[in-house]
Amino acid sequence: MSEEGLKRRLTTILAADVVGYSRLMAADESGTLAQLKTHRKELIEPKSAEYHGRVVKLKGDGTLMEFGSVVDAVNFAVDFQRAMAGRNVDVPEDRQVTYRIGINIGDIIVEGDDIYGDGVNIAARLEGMAEPGGICVARNVYNQVKSKVEASFEDLGEKEVKNIPEPLRVYRVATERLPSAATSPATKPLPLPDKPSIAVLPFTNMSGDPEQEYFSDGITEDVITELSRFHALTVIARNSSFQYKGQSPNIQNVGAELSVRYVLEGSVRKAGNRVRVTAQLIDTASGGHIWADRFDRDLSDIFEVQDEITQRIVASVAPGIVSAEMQKAKRKDVSTLDAWDRIMRAHWHLARFTMEDNAEARKLLTQAAQIEPDSALALGDLAMIHTFDAIWNWGISRDQSLAAAKEAARRAVAIDENNAWGHIALGVVETFSGHHDEAVRRLERATGISPNDPNAHGHLGFALALAGESEKANSELEEAIRLSPRDPFLAFWFMSRAASAFAAECHKETIEWCHKTIEENPRFPGAYRILAATYGNLDEIDQAKEALAELLHQMPGLTVAATREQVPWKRPEHAERYLKGLRKAGLPE
Repeated sequence: MSEEGLKRRLTTILAADVVGYSRLMAADESGTLAQLKTHRKELIEPKSAEYHGRVVKLKGDGTLMEFGSVVDAVNFAVDFQRAMAGRNVDVPEDRQVTYRIGINIGDIIVEGDDIYGDGVNIAARLEGMAEPGGICVARNVYNQVKSKVEASFEDLGEKEVKNIPEPLRVYRVATERLPSAATSPATKPLPLPDKPSIAVLPFTNMSGDPEQEYFSDGITEDVITELSRFHALTVIARNSSFQYKGQSPNIQNVGAELSVRYVLEGSVRKAGNRVRVTAQLIDTASGGHIWADRFDRDLSDIFEVQDEITQRIVASVAPGIVSAEMQKAKRKDVSTLDAWDRIMRAHWHLARFTMEDNAEARKLLTQAAQIEPDSALALGDLAMIHTFDAIWNWGISRDQSLAAAKEAARRAVAIDENNAWGHIALGVVETFSGHHDEAVRRLERATGISPNDPNAHGHLGFALALAGESEKANSELEEAIRLSPRDPFLAFWFMSRAASAFAAECHKETIEWCHKTIEENPRFPGAYRILAATYGNLDEIDQAKEALAELLHQMPGLTVAATREQVPWKRPEHAERYLKGLRKAGLPE
């Protein structure tokens, strides 16, 4: 490309890399890659969206980003490093993932989605000067942000930089003096509740129109109401949350003052007949963002828009908190786990759908139920574990596992009739016991109690799929996936879509959903069973045998007779077609 044809622009470049990447990979390659993937998914991607940045490339231990605003770039770096410090609190020092960050303003060459030039090279050199967990910026960055960000800077002087002709003036962001989780001396922190707690701060009206206060306040109140339906959460009442209306409080101080682990805050901006709502879920201990999103809508029906945005926020926040709690529990020493930590650690194993994980989850939940006998959540999870033992041939016997599952689920419902999770667990047990009408009734009760719970919709969808109600099943499953597109149970929803397509004899769709399930979780046995049956019925025997081989690897000793009991289709013609395909694949009687 000639010099005249080059596309150039002035921008803010951020370069980051992982300290000691080679050492971490040598010690635990799969664990390190899993950590990096998690940090990218839960921190880099949502925070880059929040601060209006663009991830140019992710390569190994390196990250290159571009920002239109230098203030946004520095705030992103500060927020990210603070969040990473919080994540590393309970991680052994030799396993911690720590980043260095460099930021520069410079002229770049643009080629497709990639960027090049001295502006990029200088950002990379600045990153190399930063200490682990630190941030270094160029003088042009410092001059732009020194009075605009909540950070102090240390002048490191002129630095000679490889392949850059003139020395660079470098400034270090003094991250140890940034606002932290420590509260003011006048604030005495209250003890946190046993289960996760959240305060929903009043959404800020950014429209400059006082009449729009009712809309921003309405969203706040609706989110508080809907989150209160999730019995696994402690939600601070409106009167306490609204004391912060019109303020810009320090989130860590809010956490101490209200005794909450999480804060949800947001803003509403209206222009003409359009409205933009932003929301972010923040961990009050680390100050890190767990989730953030933006919603742009036409105000054709203001109440319909308010309901839709509320639903989307609630459906993201509740799973986001559970995911954060699961990650915290995984990092803790086993000897320090309380009942809630054991439930969260078990929940992580529960969603992996393997025999080994099921056994570990069963042990943790049994311990949690002994510590806290009235925990409907622990008993509901325990019912799920026993059900999985029954349907995937992982327990002593199907009948014993289902009996244990039903007992645990009934106890969960008896403890708290208004807790959707107990009804969901009992509905799942009824589904696999072949009591289809009772399962649907129970799961519809769960969606009534908690209409924004993806688990209620997802398990109802599966019950309807086995009942042969494919259209209704697909509607519920689409709702579950829409409500929680990153849900730990996503593989189950995908597999349920495959079951629904199988019932409707949509062979191509069945295969597609099976492969989506396998992509989401390669060790999910249900997908291979449906895939083997479908390929068998299509007389594609090689593919059927391949799917069956993986199925038998995960479910040793499986037979046609066992499958008839484990997958109780309501309609005989569906059951016979299912078993016929498995016989063709080679499953023994």
